[in-house]
Amino acid sequence: MSYRSKPSADPCVTTFDEFVRLANYSLMNTLNADPSATVDGDDHHARQVFSGHFVPVTPTPLAEPELVTHSSVFFKELGLSDDLAFNEQFRKVFSGDISAAHKPMRQMGWATGYALSIYGNEYTQNCPFGTGNGYGDGRAISVFEGIINGQRWEMQLKGGGATPYCRGADGRAVLRSSVREFLAQEYMHALDVPTSRSFTLYVSKSETVTRPWYSQDSHSTDPDILVDNPVAISTRVAPSFLRVGQLELFARRARSNAHPLALEELSMIVSHLIEREYKSDINQNLGKAYQLVELAKLFRQRLTSLVANWLRVGYCQGNFNSDNCAAGGFTLDYGPFGFCEKFDPWFQPWTGGGKHFSFFNQPMAAEANYYMFWKAVRPLLEEDAEALEQFDQVGRGFAEAMQKQIQKMWATKLGLAEFNPELFEKLMQLMTDSEVDYTIFFRELSYIPEDVSDLKKSFYGKTSQQIDEQWQTWLSSWRDLVTYDGNLAEISKMMKQTNPKYTWREWLIVPAYQQAMQGDYSLVKELQKVLSRPYDEQSQDVEDKYYRLRPRAFSDVGGVSYYSCSS
Repeated sequence: MSYRSKPSADPCVTTFDEFVRLANYSLMNTLNADPSATVDGDDHHARQVFSGHFVPVTPTPLAEPELVTHSSVFFKELGLSDDLAFNEQFRKVFSGDISAAHKPMRQMGWATGYALSIYGNEYTQNCPFGTGNGYGDGRAISVFEGIINGQRWEMQLKGGGATPYCRGADGRAVLRSSVREFLAQEYMHALDVPTSRSFTLYVSKSETVTRPWYSQDSHSTDPDILVDNPVAISTRVAPSFLRVGQLELFARRARSNAHPLALEELSMIVSHLIEREYKSDINQNLGKAYQLVELAKLFRQRLTSLVANWLRVGYCQGNFNSDNCAAGGFTLDYGPFGFCEKFDPWFQPWTGGGKHFSFFNQPMAAEANYYMFWKAVRPLLEEDAEALEQFDQVGRGFAEAMQKQIQKMWATKLGLAEFNPELFEKLMQLMTDSEVDYTIFFRELSYIPEDVSDLKKSFYGKTSQQIDEQWQTWLSSWRDLVTYDGNLAEISKMMKQTNPKYTWREWLIVPAYQQAMQGDYSLVKELQKVLSRPYDEQSQDVEDKYYRLRPRAFSDVGGVSYYSCSS
């Protein structure tokens, strides 16, 4: 499952008026608005939201917006002209001035509430009211929903200003985090990992906000200085932005009989999820209860496949709570994420994440999120015992399904027909002992070398003769299996399509957003280009710059090796 539009040979949408005509609002047309919401969308202060699926709200425009970059790849998929990104009305809308819109597009956006669960435990204290009624899209405002090139898409501003869920914050995003999210979504898509998509990125030439961050070469765990940052708005796009946490919110209200429509609103949001994310995969002639059984199966398959892909490419979500878990089964919310360089099963880029959200613990975090999904949907099946038993059986099978996906992934990554536990365990130990670079190691292994010396390009440390001998023994055993399984040239080709050559290296991203803060966007665009072809052999200049070990100077540095959850 990948969120790709059908390719469009030539741009068919070249003007803002043509773009506007694509608007089609299923969420606002079929779900309930907060009955306490304002009429004009001027709803920018933290407050409790007791019912309804969304709050109509207008974004806060950037002052003097300037285009940093846009995704030409995605524009082409959608059949949009690149010139649109420079169009005055288009620029206004996607930098927060939705008053530039006209019918059938609306001059109103929307924000949604959701609940928070961490590792299967329900929390309410993150809500300033202690009730859970103030938690949701604090700085994410959807401004467009439409059918483009045959597929429904929702466009959401990140950093579009305060909403009722802002919890007292300003609702803004800084250019640093916006550049990171924009590039990461582009990169993950190029890796063929399901993800929300990057659309546009605008920055204010005059508006700044102050945020805590790290001083130069800081070794502090927490940010140690305050920095003025340019304000930015990035637009991310997905078939929907429905989260497991959203389903949870309505299930909690239904369990507590919070209001007369609570159970009905739960049923409505789950039906809307099926319509937006699973309609083509679920037989609409099935009864509602059995559609939910199919939903449980499909979400399990997507979520287990997604997390296996995260492990494949070295990605760590960092904070995989249920509110950061897309109910459509794709990667969402690039906050405290990172990519593993020096191999560490417990790699965790976020200083507040701990081991429970670390690299190799992501399958368990996914299982906890799936449990919250199962728990949220389950009340809708309680009157159908047979369907309920099937639904429960799907839930009980998550761990086994996850294990199968991960073993299948490791076999493919190693060029093997089937997973070999003994070979794998020995490899993990050797990779840890030798301090190998995760991406470079597997890419070099894809050439199916005969001697350990051919892998040492990926080693951060020097190895002893004893370790080298262990590597050689492992390599011989692995090559025997690969040779037995088939044609070496074909297996090598397949491995190179599984193991990327170019990865996200934070020390190469930092200069891009630092230069962007000075008005120079050239390095951002260079990274877009390089990361859009992660499996390809690129120029020698690109290889020299981007295919190398992390320099020692960037080890254990705040804002590079690790970071707080920054905005």
